[in-house]
Amino acid sequence: MAILRWAEETARAVLADALPRRWVHVQEVAVRAGRMAVALDEENGEVLHAAAWLHDVGYAPELATTFHPLDGARYLRTVGAPERLVGLVAFHSAAASEARSLGFSGEMAQFEDERSLVRDLLWFADMTIGPGGECMTFDRRMAELQERYAPDHYVVRALEVGIGERRAAVERAERWLDLVGLTDRNHSGG
Repeated sequence: MAILRWAEETARAVLADALPRRWVHVQEVAVRAGRMAVALDEENGEVLHAAAWLHDVGYAPELATTFHPLDGARYLRTVGAPERLVGLVAFHSAAASEARSLGFSGEMAQFEDERSLVRDLLWFADMTIGPGGECMTFDRRMAELQERYAPDHYVVRALEVGIGERRAAVERAERWLDLVGLTDRNHSGG
């Protein structure tokens, strides 16, 4: 439980005042992850929930130097976060695709992409909560990202490259949610 409190406090400290809209998104992603975490064992549930709090810390103005998953992971490593948490933040929501399109694959190689259910659930939470904290389907979230950014922005280019990986992770998460009885279309955006 200490890591969860630390994760929330860390995210609040770097995002709440500097990026209030981003902070709303992060809070809702954490709420969604917390709902899913109860169906996991204690360790995995806590890691999922903590990663949800921290997934966007790399957007903080004092941390942003390259792109947010890499910047967030670098920061978390410097403050002594567990390596598993660092890796989940580094690779959240198809960040490897963004890294390739930006030429940061070498930098990403220092982090581990665990390719697990926890990772898929983190991606699901991020990919079904909009920028203002609203629940939405995966397809609507992808469309929203394309609408928000200019066509030549790296986020849009990375979406095109990583859409299959994102969709597959979300679909795996949705199957698991159905299996454990956590599917609530009013809250999952599906």
